[in-house]
Amino acid sequence: MMLGLAGIFVLLQAHFIAVLQIIIYAGAIMVLFMFVIMLLNLKGKGEDEKWQSRDKNVLLNVLGGLLATGVLYKIIDIINAGDFNSPAMPPESFGTVREVGTILFTEFVLPFEVASILLLVAMIGAVVLAKSKVD
Repeated sequence: MMLGLAGIFVLLQAHFIAVLQIIIYAGAIMVLFMFVIMLLNLKGKGEDEKWQSRDKNVLLNVLGGLLATGVLYKIIDIINAGDFNSPAMPPESFGTVREVGTILFTEFVLPFEVASILLLVAMIGAVVLAKSKVD
């Protein structure tokens, strides 16, 4: 899905944003794999524990399916309500490094700073959790 979005950016001549999209997507997948490996409990479970976890998985699958159905209906409503007759043409400077930097540090400076603080807190928390397991 995100690689398709990067392809759309390439078609819009926004090569910088396309490369950023791929790098961020690959980084997110690597972090997800690292968390799964770190949090995976490889100790053997008894038979009773296996059945209890299966019951929880069924409930989570049903709730996830209901959520996905609701999101799909909302997407269909948005598509049906939209006016797609006129093509959207991006501005000439769309996707350039200068344009991204200008918008990021003028219009979106508060969300940028909040995201940076959130990432810093997450990094410090990961170090504290890893250090406490070693000690």
